[in-house]
Amino acid sequence: MFLSFPICAALLGMLIAQFVKIPIHFLTSRELKWSLMFSTGGMPSSHTATIISLTTAIGITSGVQSNEFAIAVIVSLIVMHDAMGVRRHAGYHAEVLNTLLADFNVLIETLKHPSLKKTESREKLKELLGHQPAEVFFGAITGVIVGYLTYLVYPF
Repeated sequence: MFLSFPICAALLGMLIAQFVKIPIHFLTSRELKWSLMFSTGGMPSSHTATIISLTTAIGITSGVQSNEFAIAVIVSLIVMHDAMGVRRHAGYHAEVLNTLLADFNVLIETLKHPSLKKTESREKLKELLGHQPAEVFFGAITGVIVGYLTYLVYPF
């Protein structure tokens, strides 16, 4: 195979986590939403599944005492912290900004004064950017499972 085991594990972790979002969303909302395959946010965290699959693969091939594994663990912690912190709060900000823009447009329509310009129209900002801690946790579980299962079937 042209891909190394760690790269293969990471890519599979990402693909599986993205795909799993579709049936999980269907079970919770009864809405089949194929666009989740290419979106951010949701259950499980595909960023976390990707980096943990990679970390698991590095741990298996290089050993948990190796420098490579240490680097992968630290990068994993940064990715997971970012998913629960900065990206999640950016989503909250997008939600507030979307509400403000909608309220502003309602106000302009209500006033209908000739000196007021046409209402502001823009595409809504994406609100589902980051993850809740549970989504990151299950992304990590997905990553460990995918990393290990990839090891069992990878042709060395």
